[in-house]
Amino acid sequence: MKVDVRRIGLGLAAPVLAIVVALLLTTLILLLAGDPVLAVWQVLFKAPLPRQVVSIINEATVLYLSAVAVAIGFKMNLFNIGVDGQYRVASFVAAVFAGAHFLPGWLNIIVSLIVAMASGALWSLIAGLLKVTRGVSEVISTIMLNYIATYLVAYFLRMAAVKVEGSNATNTQILAEDSRVPGISMEWLLGTPRQVYGLVVLAILIGIAYWFLLARTRFGFDLRATGASESAAVASGVNVKKMVLTAMILSGAAAGLVGMPLLFGQDYAYGDTVQAGLGFAGMSVALLGRNHPVGMAFAAVLWGFLDQLSNGLQISAGVSDRLVQIIQGIIVLSVVIAYELVRRASQRMEQRRVARELAAQGRPEAGAEAVAA
Repeated sequence: MKVDVRRIGLGLAAPVLAIVVALLLTTLILLLAGDPVLAVWQVLFKAPLPRQVVSIINEATVLYLSAVAVAIGFKMNLFNIGVDGQYRVASFVAAVFAGAHFLPGWLNIIVSLIVAMASGALWSLIAGLLKVTRGVSEVISTIMLNYIATYLVAYFLRMAAVKVEGSNATNTQILAEDSRVPGISMEWLLGTPRQVYGLVVLAILIGIAYWFLLARTRFGFDLRATGASESAAVASGVNVKKMVLTAMILSGAAAGLVGMPLLFGQDYAYGDTVQAGLGFAGMSVALLGRNHPVGMAFAAVLWGFLDQLSNGLQISAGVSDRLVQIIQGIIVLSVVIAYELVRRASQRMEQRRVARELAAQGRPEAGAEAVAA
């Protein structure tokens, strides 16, 4: 099998260029702010502690599910900005259902996961219907639906909350012991009693399903074709409106699972302390991972790694923990720029190659046209 060295080189050039640009820009910002550059990099390049490794894996699990939800839309140029609202609605509905204990043990967990997916899908369907029937941009509708979801869930949470004597917390019914997903012990490997979310397995399965759907099914081909060229997809018989609705439903269903590792593996209830911003972080992870199932996994781990080091920056380097958010933003921006530069360079190289081949065949005028293009 012939190895395409140029293609491999271009594939490696983009992430390497992105890392170099991110390092340079971050260093420049640190110098302008008067922060200790060396101390910051010492903290960021320091190996995490065993307990931090577990926290990184747990955070990456949640971020990966969020990234997959966003990436499904990205694949056909749909910008589902509403993952944050979709997982809030799904987490609340699933917590209420699971807390009612209609079903025993694992059956309760499995059905609750289905309920979460259905809730997220229905909430995202609103934006899909607005787009295909009224032409409303999914960016605007999903952003508005995020706000509606936040206040709607807060309203119903007051009605469904179970008051605990001596506590001001507002939570749904606490899950019974048999409705909790046990964690995975890492003491044998890392020497820490902290456990990885048991639903990390769910994130892996969703990643495999995402890959299979896009790479091995007709639907995945139609989805990618519609994203590449809507007019070409229509010409080949693809129902674009149906694809938009289906993509939004699948994206919402994946978003519905974002809060499940937290619900069944950590909090065991939905309350006013629910973690916010997971949807927007998922967008960054999807961009960083180029919507690829493996790339997003590495991006989610990197995001979790940076988040876990934010406290260390304050303690060891004496800088604000907000610096981590700046670094994350720079990394995403650097990746987008780097991949675009590499794409254009690859396109120019391909044009020159075609021009040389045409010229060698005695068609110099065609070669000149290829270079000009």
